[in-house]
Amino acid sequence: MSLPTCSSTFVLGVDLGTTSVKAVLLDCTTRSITDSNSLSTAADRESQAVNAKEQDPCKIIDTLNQCVTSLPRDKLHKVVGIGVSGQMHGVVLWNTNAACEWFVSNSVGMFKPKDTSQLITWEDGRCSSEFLSSLPQPNSHLSLSTGFGCASLFWLQKHRPEFLSQFDASGTIHDYVVSMLCASKGCSISTQNAASWGYFNTVTSTWNVDILREAGFPVHLLPEPMESGACAGHTCSEWHGVPANTPVTVALGDFQCSVYSSMTNRTDAVLNISTSAQLTFAMPAGFTPACVPDALSPIAYFPYFNGSYLAVAASLNGGNVLATFVGMLKAWMHELGVEISEASVYPQLIQAAQAQPDTDLRLIPTLLGERHDTTSLGQLSNISPGNLSLGHVTRALCRGIMENLCSMLPPQKLLEAGVERVVASGSGLGRNQVLRQEVEKALPLPVVYGKNVDSAVGVALLCCDRLNTEWSS
Repeated sequence: MSLPTCSSTFVLGVDLGTTSVKAVLLDCTTRSITDSNSLSTAADRESQAVNAKEQDPCKIIDTLNQCVTSLPRDKLHKVVGIGVSGQMHGVVLWNTNAACEWFVSNSVGMFKPKDTSQLITWEDGRCSSEFLSSLPQPNSHLSLSTGFGCASLFWLQKHRPEFLSQFDASGTIHDYVVSMLCASKGCSISTQNAASWGYFNTVTSTWNVDILREAGFPVHLLPEPMESGACAGHTCSEWHGVPANTPVTVALGDFQCSVYSSMTNRTDAVLNISTSAQLTFAMPAGFTPACVPDALSPIAYFPYFNGSYLAVAASLNGGNVLATFVGMLKAWMHELGVEISEASVYPQLIQAAQAQPDTDLRLIPTLLGERHDTTSLGQLSNISPGNLSLGHVTRALCRGIMENLCSMLPPQKLLEAGVERVVASGSGLGRNQVLRQEVEKALPLPVVYGKNVDSAVGVALLCCDRLNTEWSS
């Protein structure tokens, strides 16, 4: 297809994050965002598995429907491409013959999940170190961790084989959305998302099928790999006013899309602090990672676009640590007979920390461990009677988040790689002046804020670029 040349066409960008869904409309001519909406999913659900972290796909898709339907209907009618990204590593299962139900509400078509599994998210901890060590060594440069799609499927095959046998397809939650939009008989997965599952060779763009089959893995559930940025198909029906037969990207990693929206030059590094935290820079053209994973290395090499890679320090501990701290304070106050809302706690913590510009309190915030060090825990040290105020503790917590990230990817490596500035983004930074101060103290480079930086924007930009090049015919 050829992209219409009129100025009134749009690309719809959608991101299905860990805690929220965002939808944006990008003007194809100006490459600017004209409309956006973001809503919390509240999708977390209980699970019988120990240390499990699961979400309800119905809640996620319901939130997606709410986000998209709130956008201007006249612009949705003029959408010429859909880009989809989302939380990586996780896995949801479905049956290709009855995976969703299409219906009409307020004169617009939409779908809802039908007979899917719960989404096992990237935060899932059911795969213990002992269980992971019992699995075969991947033919991949990326190590396997709990929360990775293949690890979760291995766990289900061992502990709940009868449950697993109910399904014939699997993918990330955003793979599922693309499959439903395009009425795909199977499931396609981008090399970005496939790499995030484990047992995927990014050099050959193939699953480790022989290794997996020999270990009894249900290889029939593996999605079909596609180049990141490729067109996965076309909408099978009108969707929220978006015309039928609109091209849809293969689902992409939210991390790569956030980088795409912000890395203007290859000399940029990108810092993102939202639920988790990442610091990344582009590897030189032609770089190929080693074929053997280094489980102890805090730096991983994520596939990007057009065969390139990003060097990434991906910490499990970011804004979620601050959220845990706030939750702890709220619980303490409840025990003392005082009810407060979490929303009211945040601004008071930031105000207290701003009044405390420095602290000698040391806080290591690795409450969730790290993929390269699963046994690490949080630590508080150098405690004295004079540094136990909320200001001291909040300042130390914000500093600790950034120090932990810099211990994984030392700033000196950025300088050696020719990085000239850091583009910083994420909800954790957007509302936390203290954390921004600690970022600027930790990094010996200019830090740039204020760009329209997020995954939904990035996937919309990518879709727009591909419509103008590879997808045109």
